[in-house]
Amino acid sequence: MTNVIEAHDLVKTYGTLNAVDHLDLAVKGGTVFSLLGPNGAGKTTTVEILEGLRKATGGSATILGSSVATEYEKVRRKVGILPQDFEPFDRLTPTEAVAYWADMFGRRITKGETKALLESVGLSERARVQAMRLSGGEKRKLGIAMSLAGAPELLFLDEPTTGLDPKARRDLWGLITGLRKEGRTVFLTTHYLDEAERLADDVAIMHHGKVIERGTPQSLVSDHGSSTAIVLVGAGKPGLEEARAAGFDPILEGEDVVVPVKGNGRAKDALRRLVALEAPVTEIYTRRQTLEDIFLKLVGARMEEGVLHE
Repeated sequence: MTNVIEAHDLVKTYGTLNAVDHLDLAVKGGTVFSLLGPNGAGKTTTVEILEGLRKATGGSATILGSSVATEYEKVRRKVGILPQDFEPFDRLTPTEAVAYWADMFGRRITKGETKALLESVGLSERARVQAMRLSGGEKRKLGIAMSLAGAPELLFLDEPTTGLDPKARRDLWGLITGLRKEGRTVFLTTHYLDEAERLADDVAIMHHGKVIERGTPQSLVSDHGSSTAIVLVGAGKPGLEEARAAGFDPILEGEDVVVPVKGNGRAKDALRRLVALEAPVTEIYTRRQTLEDIFLKLVGARMEEGVLHE
């Protein structure tokens, strides 16, 4: 598979702040790539540079072989974008909105193509309803349909399932999986780590303008975690400190403390030691470690390092 996105030594500064700090990034075609990071990591700035919506301070970026900086018109015709704050035209129906958006990209779309596109996103029965009457999930589906109207090879989906109910989220997951099966490339940004773990072939974790770790969701969990985690519900910061003092490498999730255990055979011994902690615990259970656990571990460690260096 060839790279559809290539960024070399990409920089974006705001005064003394390096929002994107000499970033190198390559994304292969026909995959779902997910860029993760805490607020302020530089994700949005990076994506907006790649989309051509923001100018880089330094470095270069190419999309499908065309320079974002000097060949933007070529890039625009090959890329579909669903922004996080997407709102459709209230008084247009999905049929009208898709046709209008295709025209914006210089593509004459037939009625049959429009019908097939709306069917692919599950909006056939709502094709002639004004957008203002669509549900939140239906509006996101319309946004994806509009982003596909120009027949793009690459789609940027920014928080596509934010605010959706569980069924609507699952429907959109199926749609994204279908796009990959068609050979399209999806660049996904999301705050839902389970979403990235479920959908992404390739994940990059960004912090302070740099990619600090990258791999498949499975390899990241394997390299940085363990097969089992013990959760101390309600243990809070006292439980975090006690678990550290007991020789564990715990992670704080809200008021819960998650303790990775290397090897299933050690879980019983770890449970016995953790039960003896004095911190308030309302429940203890075990679960498989997830990408979210690894994200919190990696980003949390970097944040602690940042505090120590300041």
